[in-house]
Amino acid sequence: MADDIKFGDFTRAEKVRIAALTARMATPRANLTALRRKVERIEQDALRRKNGK
Repeated sequence: MADDIKFGDFTRAEKVRIAALTARMATPRANLTALRRKVERIEQDALRRKNGK
């Protein structure tokens, strides 16, 4: 997670998506790179919203 973001900065839907993506990372056939990218994209959206950009 980015240093400037707290878990409380995410919307409820984003928290659910992050939880689901994290669970998918535990599966043997998971494409970790793609899943990490999706989580990072969610983090960037939350950071943008927090900073008002």
